Amino acid sequence: MSRRARIIALIVACALFMQNLDSTVVATALPTMARAFHTAPVNMSVALTSYLLSLTVFIPASGWIADRFGSRSVFRMAIIIFTLGSILCGRAESLSFLVLARIIQGIGGAMMVPVGRLVLLRTVAKSELVAAMAFLSIPALLGPVLGPPVGGFIVTYVSWHWVFDINVPIGVLGVVLVSRFIEEIEAAPAGRFDWIGLFFTAVALVGLMYGFELASRGAVSPTMSFGMAAIGAIAAAAYYFHARMTEHPLVDLSLMRIPTFGLSVMAGSLFRVGIGALPFLLPLMLQVGFGMSAAQSGMITFASSAGALVMKPGAQYALRRFGFRSTLVFNGAIAVATIAMCAGFRPQWPLACIYAVLLAGGFFRSLQFTGFNSIAFADVPPGKMSAATSFYSTAQQLSLTVGVATGAAALEISTKLFGHPRPLYGDYSAAFLAVAAIAAISVPVSMRLAEDAGAELSGQRAAAD
Repeated sequence: MSRRARIIALIVACALFMQNLDSTVVATALPTMARAFHTAPVNMSVALTSYLLSLTVFIPASGWIADRFGSRSVFRMAIIIFTLGSILCGRAESLSFLVLARIIQGIGGAMMVPVGRLVLLRTVAKSELVAAMAFLSIPALLGPVLGPPVGGFIVTYVSWHWVFDINVPIGVLGVVLVSRFIEEIEAAPAGRFDWIGLFFTAVALVGLMYGFELASRGAVSPTMSFGMAAIGAIAAAAYYFHARMTEHPLVDLSLMRIPTFGLSVMAGSLFRVGIGALPFLLPLMLQVGFGMSAAQSGMITFASSAGALVMKPGAQYALRRFGFRSTLVFNGAIAVATIAMCAGFRPQWPLACIYAVLLAGGFFRSLQFTGFNSIAFADVPPGKMSAATSFYSTAQQLSLTVGVATGAAALEISTKLFGHPRPLYGDYSAAFLAVAAIAAISVPVSMRLAEDAGAELSGQRAAAD
């Protein structure tokens, strides 16, 4: 990979890492913040949901905005908005002020994820895309793992304000680097903004995400959680018919007719359901089930990130040697097996064995992410690239949320089914196996890829010539 491509990939990866770290580090600080705001800890959940709500609503609009104002300009502005939101969060003296600041953060985050990927796609050659995407898989794996221990350290030894303030130097550096190393690329006119589409997608995503989440936690009555999910499903159906009659829909469903994109969205979403549950289930089992401290749990789960870092240099070699189809099928099966193996964890297991499973899991999952994130854009026309990035990011966000909800629901169902007062080892095992089974469906879906799919990206075509 060329020096320029590496620099751009690292800039985008750092911005994504900032967002992924923030999403998890804040949760650790909520009890301390609740005392500072003189409110009950349970009320602090709105600090998380307000951010997710803002993120969910604005992600679909990111492609149109990038086309209208330029991908570099929007990416830079997204970092500024996210950093400004972080500053405001750190200055909050009440819960209502914090919620407003978190909404601002969410608007910036919604632009950073898809537009950052778009910047990469528009500035990096196809032959370098796999190596560049390998960098982007690291933040998704590192953020949820580093968040809890980093948040715990900050809250214990410094102040909860620094949970947000740590984003400021990263954001300032990001703005400087974007201005210095990333060039603006003009895009074709995007047509009129689809306000009706924004309404339908916002209602659909919020209804489905929070319907699933509330149902999994038992936070409200089944009727209310089912009602939210039903409203989301109705809005999704309404958007489907709206998109078919609109020349420039907010989320272009016609992209699913591109085989590599459509299969990557379907298989990748199924795989991410399993992966999305891990940051929730694993620390919970280690701390509540095994009685470990948060610090001990964090050091163990960090093994997944170490595996991802080991994989990064080998992603391009694996895809060039075996191709996208074979890699996603066989590597996907191994990655799913490592999720299922977590079901066998017990306190009497040697730590070396647990480390080995998590290290291998991080290795194979990171390769799978790199494969899905690269092949998705192999055949997308340049004029559709911005729409494809916002579509793909929306699918990612929804599938990861469904993963957490599915893991929580499986744990709750097993606990109640066997009449346990609290989750026991077998209940955690059932939850891991449930999400692994969903992730396993991605393997036969990946088999539908053509054998030469993404040959130009992996370098197989060049090697054959």
